[in-house]
Amino acid sequence: MHSDLLTNDDFPFYDADDARNSGRTFVETLIVSDIHLGSEVSRSRELLDMLKTYAFSRLILNGDVFDDLNFNRLTKSDWKFLSAIRKLSNPKRGCEVVWVAGNHDGVADILSHLLGVQVYEEYIWEDNGERCIAIHGHQFDTFISRNVVTTALASQLYLWIQKLGGEQQRLSRWVKRTSKVWLRLSEKIAHDALAHARSRGARHIFCGHTHIPMHLTDGVAHYYNSGCWTDRPSQYITVEKSGCTIREYL
Repeated sequence: MHSDLLTNDDFPFYDADDARNSGRTFVETLIVSDIHLGSEVSRSRELLDMLKTYAFSRLILNGDVFDDLNFNRLTKSDWKFLSAIRKLSNPKRGCEVVWVAGNHDGVADILSHLLGVQVYEEYIWEDNGERCIAIHGHQFDTFISRNVVTTALASQLYLWIQKLGGEQQRLSRWVKRTSKVWLRLSEKIAHDALAHARSRGARHIFCGHTHIPMHLTDGVAHYYNSGCWTDRPSQYITVEKSGCTIREYL
């Protein structure tokens, strides 16, 4: 590990009491997913820049923090992001850091040592008296479990499309907007996630996995998808007393 990046405390965070004087926006919970560290299109530097603009009580990394288990692919920006997460997870920071395992994250119990945070398959908490669930979402994706080889090939193809699209990611954004298969899969995962939320008595369920930001409700529960940090713009979710908001970062 790049130990030099783990010792420079250049990434301070503030709790709610300090937020007023820090010039940062305070939110109770901030949710990001699908960072895919090690991927050539991961925007870990931009994600770190975004986090620096907020103060928060809880940070949820909702799956696919890593692209795969080949740590040799991690860039300096990736290691710096991991360093910041390790520092933030220190109890003295007054912030709860939660890592929810995704289908790319591998053996979560082993990798949790790298981030210094506990890893969950599903994380449940209360916010303003309402039950919330964070789960990556691949659990509702029956296609990947039935078509392992096809899924792997599709992932490589999409990575190639992202790289071909350049910094603005115009081609990959167009593919996501126009792919009926992709959109149907995203909507199916949303509906299954809503059913899961109802079965757990939850009002809000937060997922990633599809890389498509979305808010959907069935009148009982609300489904939110936090998009990804491999496309431009990237997305994240803030949870405040005023509600949940899907936001973009260019």
